Amino acid sequence: MSFKAFFIRLSSIVSVLAAAVCVMDSAPASAALQKLVYGVHHSTYGRIGTYTNSVEKTGDRTTVTTEGRIAVSILGIVLYRQNFDRVERWVGERLMSFEGLTTTNGRSIEVKGEAAGESFAVQSPNGSFMAPAMVRLANPWSADVLKGEMMLTPDRGQLEDVKVNPGEMTELAINGTKVRARRYEIARLTGEKRYEIWLDDEGTPVMFNVNTRRGMVTFTLTS
Repeated sequence: MSFKAFFIRLSSIVSVLAAAVCVMDSAPASAALQKLVYGVHHSTYGRIGTYTNSVEKTGDRTTVTTEGRIAVSILGIVLYRQNFDRVERWVGERLMSFEGLTTTNGRSIEVKGEAAGESFAVQSPNGSFMAPAMVRLANPWSADVLKGEMMLTPDRGQLEDVKVNPGEMTELAINGTKVRARRYEIARLTGEKRYEIWLDDEGTPVMFNVNTRRGMVTFTLTS
């Protein structure tokens, strides 16, 4: 092989390698997936199901997929059943879209929403309406849900004015292990306590609860 032919071949190889490097550099960052599985406990009926948040992050984009499977039974007879599947998409700290289907005792309710200019457009059984751009969903997948003053309930599509009250550092037993966590209380403006959330030192929600007309429902991280 002549020196000229060798040089041309070497240049071709270098060009191919450079192109490959450019493709690698321009490829999107791989997504980071965090799956949070909670056991659901009712103050009267005991363990009633599971609640799962799968959080996928790629750069400043986050997709949260939520699945809930709830059933209350006595002596093998199911008295109450609720299944729900939801997807929320975020860019930075702003909610860009939401889709949720909740089926309770055979009756389904669908709630949808998407960012629209300086607002968030919601379609629900209560009709269509505009929420503030920085509205939060009542789904504690991270500390970001604590940064808003308006909360959207994903099962009914209702807006609630809320106030977040930070609490003291506590120590919880999670899966047999003691975990340091700070408690936050989310209350209606009337002062009525609505939710409580416990975040560990890394900002992971390790436990939260909801006050309902039928008692307290507590969600505890299992994995």
